[in-house]
Amino acid sequence: MAGRINDEDVKAVRNAVPIDAVVSEYLQLRNAGGGQLKGLCPFHDEKSPSFHVSPSKGLYHCFGCQEGGDTLDFVQKVDHLSFSEAVERLAAQAGITLRYEEGGYGRASQAGERTRLVEAHRAAAAYYAEQLDGAEAATGREFLARRGFDQDAARHFGVGYAPAGWDHLVRFLRGKRFSDRELIQAGLAQESRNGRPIDRFRGRLLWPIRDITGEVVGFGARKLRDDDNGPKYLNTPETPIYRKSQVLYGIDLAKREIAKAGRAVVVEGYTDVMACHLAGVTGAIATCGTSFGGDHVKILRRVLMDNSRSEVVFTFDGDAAGQKAALRAFEDDQKFAARTSIAVTPGGMDPCELRLAEGDAAVQQLLEGRTPLFEFAIRSVVREHNLDTAEGRSAALEEAAPIVARIKDGAIQHEYAVWLAGLLGILDTQFVVRRVGQLARWARERATARPGAASGRAPGGGPHAAAPADAAPQRWPRGPALHLRSPAHRVERELLKLALQRPELVAPAFDAYGADEFTAPPYAVVREAVAAAGGVTGADGGFLTRVREAAPDDTVRSLVTELAVEPLRSARGREVDQAYAGEQLVAVRLAAVHARIAELEGSARRLEAQHDHERAAPVREQLWVLQQYARALRDRGAAAL
Repeated sequence: MAGRINDEDVKAVRNAVPIDAVVSEYLQLRNAGGGQLKGLCPFHDEKSPSFHVSPSKGLYHCFGCQEGGDTLDFVQKVDHLSFSEAVERLAAQAGITLRYEEGGYGRASQAGERTRLVEAHRAAAAYYAEQLDGAEAATGREFLARRGFDQDAARHFGVGYAPAGWDHLVRFLRGKRFSDRELIQAGLAQESRNGRPIDRFRGRLLWPIRDITGEVVGFGARKLRDDDNGPKYLNTPETPIYRKSQVLYGIDLAKREIAKAGRAVVVEGYTDVMACHLAGVTGAIATCGTSFGGDHVKILRRVLMDNSRSEVVFTFDGDAAGQKAALRAFEDDQKFAARTSIAVTPGGMDPCELRLAEGDAAVQQLLEGRTPLFEFAIRSVVREHNLDTAEGRSAALEEAAPIVARIKDGAIQHEYAVWLAGLLGILDTQFVVRRVGQLARWARERATARPGAASGRAPGGGPHAAAPADAAPQRWPRGPALHLRSPAHRVERELLKLALQRPELVAPAFDAYGADEFTAPPYAVVREAVAAAGGVTGADGGFLTRVREAAPDDTVRSLVTELAVEPLRSARGREVDQAYAGEQLVAVRLAAVHARIAELEGSARRLEAQHDHERAAPVREQLWVLQQYARALRDRGAAAL
């Protein structure tokens, strides 16, 4: 078994792959000012972005859930990898050959479980793609051709073919040194009746299913032969790397267009995704053998930078099944800040059939004729009632009004209530408006009554709930509660941020500050970690890493990361320069001096009350010296430090 990865190689991997490039594979980042980027946190649900990335520091921190760290920490947490697996993944991306403590180069002979399963899928995808060119795969190529896809399209999407034999892939992957246990665990093979592993996919056309980073994690297989008694589509089973509720087919190809255009198009199948992309609708994605659900919403929200200017368009067949699927999608509408619409294909055709019948332009026009999802849902339920009778109109109102009441925007909700009255033929428009308002109010009251349901934001709320500089460090187990509205605590925080982010501005004065000059206990511990890392004077590229390593526990390490990423507070667009840093140094020192003056004044008075003037005299001398120092700090600023 290979040993520990060489420390120098770990450092090289950290420095080689920019953190913003890695994070951008999972969520959209936008400029947050001051060299910072921000996006929607991948580790918890939130309404507005509180996840900050500092490319210059190589760190990230979420001010909502308090997750933070460096590039390796991010990859570990977002993909549930071990430390070694995260290093190996980024090393492969950067082209770095790793050395292991017990000698040798290259990847570990016993690589992490997830890494091995991903590698097996990568090899399987290449094998299947190669088989598509063989004689046996002629039926697969014909299937694609009938749907308007040539060989270039198949290569672009990585479409492949699984031979009809029992164990072609198993034997191929054994030759690549994958064990039978790994192949079964990956869902690429299954045990036969005699206990031997056989290929899971046989005689089928295959689509590789990739995660958001482009790694193959599963396959969708379509049967081609009449003697195949299996289902029409057979997907990879649930595995350690594949959860059908957490993957979207085509997201790796579509994510940049989705982020750029602020629009995602959700279709129903693999060929629909292919048809849309080839028709120029490159923001199309699909679920994999399951209905669109909450986990899919989370993926899309991060890619969209979900806001009221973005849009999610669902496309469904115009038949009853398609309408039912659209109504299921409507159930998740409130999880989006984006507008949601539906594009119903004409004549029961899916986008693939529409492209074949009418060309690329018809697919694009389908989206132009989309309808707001609320309108579609309301029309669908109203259509089920006889509006020619008072009873039918009443029943339709009671079914449709709750849908209108769920509309987030109050002005739009009112407009839809008025529109619903007209749709139902109810002359008393205000009656419908009041009914919708009543239902909306009841829904809000129920939500407020649920613990923790008052807002969609995680505890802490992020920078949009309260300024990051005022956000108390979470999970700190010792000391009094931090009331960071206190000017003293706020300026201590700012000085530590300067020490971590711009050490050259506070050097060398900061290194003379004691931990006792920081009145907030967590800040005192961070000051000690800075000292243990060698101080700010002469801080180099590895300074932040040393400070994080010097932190006594994960809680302090998280606070260091938070302070290193949080934007500096310079007011009214003022430049963060040496003068600004000097003001923070003076403010912290002056607060410490005033605290010591108050302490000595109390001691002197107690001694004088006891007529112990001999011991009171040196205390008074110290007081005088400190009072002169305080006056100098006030008059001369940083020059008096």
